[in-house]
Amino acid sequence: HPAGRLYILGLAPAAHGGNRTGRIFTGDRSGDWLYEALYRFGFANQATSQHKDDGLVLSDCYIGATVRCAPPDNKPAPDEFERCRVYVKEELRLLKQARVVVSLGKIAFDHYLKVCREEGRLLPSPLPVFGHARTYRLPWSVTLIGSYHPSQQNTFTGKLTRPMFHAVFAEAQKAIRRG
Repeated sequence: HPAGRLYILGLAPAAHGGNRTGRIFTGDRSGDWLYEALYRFGFANQATSQHKDDGLVLSDCYIGATVRCAPPDNKPAPDEFERCRVYVKEELRLLKQARVVVSLGKIAFDHYLKVCREEGRLLPSPLPVFGHARTYRLPWSVTLIGSYHPSQQNTFTGKLTRPMFHAVFAEAQKAIRRG
C-alpha cells in the first residue's frame, strides 16, 4: 500500500513464486516465511499467500523488489539492476509515509542505498554495512534494517531461523511506533 510505513525490499520474483503467481513472494517458500512474519506482527491479514486472489491484504506495508523479472539461475545481471532501478526510484517517491525499510539480503540493502544516493539523499558516513538485524537511523527519518533473505538456501541451512526473522519485524514494528 502506498501509504505504508513499512517498505520491504527484496531481490527479484522467484520463477516458481511471484513470477508464476503474479504477486511478489507468493507461492514459494520465501513467501511462506515473509507472510507468516507479516501476519504475526500485524502487517497482513493472513499468514499465507498462495495466489494473487487469495484474500491477502497488507496493512501499513508495501513490498518491492530490486529486479522485476525472474532472473536466470536466480542471479540478476548488472544490467537488470540498471533497467529496474527506475521502479525502486518511483517507489521511493510514492512511499512518502515509509519510516522503516527492511532489506531482504545484502543486494537489496546496497541497492536501496545506491538509489537513495542517486536521488540526492545525504547518506551517513561511514556508509551503513549490511548485516542481519543491523539497524540504521538514516538522516531523512527512515530506519533501515538488514535481514538475511528467507531463501531456502538460508532457511534450510539455519543461517536464518524464524526467531531471527521475527526479530527483524519486531524491530520494524518498534521503529514505526517510535516514529
